[in-house]
Order: sequence, then structure tokens, then C-alpha cells
Amino acid sequence: MLKKLFLGVFILLLLTTQNLSADSFTKSATIKPELIQKGSQKEWCPVCGMKLESFYKTSHTSKVNHTDKQYCSMRCLAVDMQEHKIDTNDVKVVDALSQKLIFAKDAHYVVGSDVKGTMSKVSKVAFSSKEAADDFNIEHGGEVVSFEKALKMASESLDSDIEMVQNKKEKQVYPMGKKIYDKNCKQNIDANNYVQLNELKADLADKKLCGTLSEEELQPLSLYIWEVKRFEANDKRVDTIQVTKDEKCPICGMFVYKYPKWAAQIFYEGKHHSFDGVKDMMKYYFQNKDGIKKILVTDYYSQKAIDASTAFYVLGSDVYGPMGKELIPFNSQKEAKAFNMDHKGFKVIEFKDITSSEIYKLDE
Repeated sequence: MLKKLFLGVFILLLLTTQNLSADSFTKSATIKPELIQKGSQKEWCPVCGMKLESFYKTSHTSKVNHTDKQYCSMRCLAVDMQEHKIDTNDVKVVDALSQKLIFAKDAHYVVGSDVKGTMSKVSKVAFSSKEAADDFNIEHGGEVVSFEKALKMASESLDSDIEMVQNKKEKQVYPMGKKIYDKNCKQNIDANNYVQLNELKADLADKKLCGTLSEEELQPLSLYIWEVKRFEANDKRVDTIQVTKDEKCPICGMFVYKYPKWAAQIFYEGKHHSFDGVKDMMKYYFQNKDGIKKILVTDYYSQKAIDASTAFYVLGSDVYGPMGKELIPFNSQKEAKAFNMDHKGFKVIEFKDITSSEIYKLDE
């Protein structure tokens, strides 16, 4: 009887150990995942477009401009932190054991285990308790560290991780995306109509633009449209605001080239500054009026560069830019008024009548 009992316990322990192996550990959700983003795009990471449910156990959340964002990995969180002011006290991560969101500052991370990294060469798996992290560490290797240290490591390896992912995109993902686009998409898709990658992907998943597609087709197609076709189209136009890839908005720190539909510029003698929207441009303008030679904004409909001083602006509509509520510019007063009515704007205003208080109210 004792032999049978011992054998049963031994088999149970063996099975438990096997279930903790790298092969059996899955980053996918095995319960209903907590997806905190709003709208149809909530299923996907806004930075890389990966399906959150498939990488749920490495997912993180943050607040950007009072809006919830959810990433497939700490790597994508680190990417967004390059452009946005993110309070790390607000960041949450999925506890790999309970699969519930917990505050990242209280989590214990196992970094560099035998589990494959998500969008990174080195994996980072979080646990709510030190004991669970230690147990995982014993089975999978790596190092148990704090959130602060894990984030520092992710930031330091970001350039090499981005290079690794980009090489894969150029060799495999973009060519595959182009084939899917040429075969399935019967209409031109303007990626400038979207603020984030996951918004574009949600529209593609709706089947109206390119028909029914699997997740394995949606991802390369989305990346091809977002990262290749979008910039090819912008590079061919000479009447748009021209922004280099290293230009950051001096107000929010975002890379402006990613948002050509909203781009604005202020020119001084021998230099200029680029902005990811009129709202941030005006914040800078009110503090740096001296010596301005020219101001350009992007007409919402034509996408052409127009003189900011003669444009008409819709204030407080339901159309958001990269930094939330925006002043949306139009070359035509008629188009501005029509847009204002269609999109529940507060009013149409000329450049000379814009006030600092109205600009900052847009952030409330």
C-alpha cells in the first residue's frame, strides 16, 4: 500500500515538473484575458500589432494622455516610453500564475529564463509573489529582479531588440504583407487615417477592406501598410510637411514622422521645430513667438502643407489626434464648418483668435 502511495506521489511530482518545462509554458491566456483598451482595437498591441491574447502572460498596461494602453511585452512598453510621458506607478503587468493584472512596481520578474522573449531576445515573466518567481526561476533559469531593474534592462537592450525585429520584418514580414495586400485589398488604404497600428488592424479585421483574413495574414498585412506603404506614399509627395525620422516634438517628445496627417512646423532663422499636432505647436508658439518666419500646418482633408495664419481650425471635435483632442486645420472655411457639424466640434476658429486657455482645456 505504501509503495503504491509513494509511486502515485512520484508520478504526480513528475507531471508537475513536466508542466513547468519551457515547452509546456505558454504565454497565451488560458483564462479570459483582461483587455483594458477601448474599441475594436483592444485585442492588439498598439506598438507592434501583436494579438494580446497570444502573449498575454507578458503583457503590460499604461496610461497615455489619460487613455489606457496595453502592450504585448515590456519591450513595447519601453518603445512607447520613448515618446510618451508614462508614470511607471500606473504600469501594470499580468501575473503569469494567476493571470491577473497587478501593479508592476510590486511584481517580481524572472529575466532571461529559457522561455522565449516577446519582441525581445531576453524574456521577462512577472509574478505577484517572490516565492512564485523563485519557483519559476528554479525550473527555467534566469534571474529574479524588480520591475525597475527589468525595465532598465529592457531599455538598454531596446536598440538591439528593435534591430532584430526589423531584420525579420524586412526579410519575411513585409514581403508576405505585400503579397496579401496585392491579392486581397481591392482599394487603396491610407494608413494616415489611423493614429495607432492596432486601429488599422481592427479595420482590416472587419473584413470590409481586404476580405476575410486569419491572424497570421492580418499581422504582416497591417505592418506592411503601416510601416512601408504609409511612408512610400508620404515620400512621393512634395506638397506635404517634410519631417526627418529623428525629429521629435519639443512638447511631448513623440517622433513626428509617424504622424504625417497631423504634422505642423514653426520656422525660425536657420532652424525649425516639428510637432505631432496643432495643439502642441500652439503650446510652443505661445512661449516662443519671437523670430518666427513661417508656420505650417497640415490640411485635414488634402494632407497638404498650408499657412497656419490663414487656416481655419475646428476646436473640440470627436476626432482625436496622437495627443488626444486637437485643433484640426482646414484651408477652406466651408470644409471646416462642415467638419465641425459632422464631428460635434465646439467651434471654428481662426489662428489669430486661438488662446492659450483654449489649448490647455483640450487636455482636460
